[in-house]
This record gives sequence, structure tokens and C-alpha cells, in this order.
Amino acid sequence: MKIGDRLRELRQRRKLSVRAVALRSGVSHSSISLIERDLISPSLDTLHAVLDALGTTLSGFFLDFNAVSPPNPFCRAAEMAEIGRADAISYRVIGTGFPNRSMLMLHETYAPGADTGEAFFHSAQEGGLVIRGAVEVTVSGRTAILHPGDGYYFDSREPHRFRNAADEPSEIVSAITPPTY
Repeated sequence: MKIGDRLRELRQRRKLSVRAVALRSGVSHSSISLIERDLISPSLDTLHAVLDALGTTLSGFFLDFNAVSPPNPFCRAAEMAEIGRADAISYRVIGTGFPNRSMLMLHETYAPGADTGEAFFHSAQEGGLVIRGAVEVTVSGRTAILHPGDGYYFDSREPHRFRNAADEPSEIVSAITPPTY
């Protein structure tokens, strides 16, 4: 099932209109409609806002409701759900079928020049390891350029942003605790 289909199903189960979700999330109703029809891929921040408005978390959203017990501990590259803007920044979720997650694991790829934009924050903790390229990470006004083997860990309530500082794609493997609401 695609992200848009799953989002629409969740919204309809909650008996909410697109406009009601837009009001709760601060995301325009036209954007939500485009996301539900898989015409655009939401940024991680946008998806987070919409899911918060629907009363769930990123990890809860990607939980496979049909998972058999015990869940498959392995995740092939083709099975990773894409939740980013695949043209500039790709966030691929590792292990979408694992129930009762306590973290969100991502394989992040940043195209040359890609930037998450204005510093943002959310209720979680996150850490990551650069595996290719160079990534400029800013947390509460402190900035460092990280290279392969370098990592970060911070409280996500601090404003933060990421930017590819290399002339080639850069990659990070990261983990984020689910937001607590």
C-alpha cells in the first residue's frame, strides 16, 4: 500500500475530512489531497504534522497491521517505504513491519545541495552516522560538518537542520525515538 492510500485510509477511519486534518495540522488541504493521491511526497515534517493531527506517530503509521508473529527481522532495500522528497532528500524507513516500535530507523540520502530548510524541532531524540559524503548538521545554532564515520545525537526539541556539504550525494543512517504526545 502506498503512503497516500494509507494516509487516506487512516483519515477515513477517524471520520475526518481533508479540511479538518488541514486545520488540525497546519498543512493546506490541497497538499493533503495531493499527498493522499500520491502526486507529491510529503517532507518528514509535513508527514509528522499530518500524522499528529490524526493522533498517531511516524512509527505507528508505518506499522504493518497485517504483520504475522514473529515479525521478519530482515528488511530488503526494495521493501523500505520512502517518506521524503526522493528528488532532493530521501528518507527510507527500515523495518516497517515491526510491531510496537520504540524507534524510527531511517536510511537518509541527500542530493548535492539538498537542505532540510529552516531549523525545525519535534519531541524525540535522534542520532545518526554519516556513511557517505559530508553533512552539515546544525543544532541550536551549533554547526559541524560531519564526514563518514562521524555521528550525532541530540534532543530533537532543539531546533535543527541538515544540509549536504558535498558535491556528491551524502548518506546517513539514523534512529529517532517516536515522538511522545
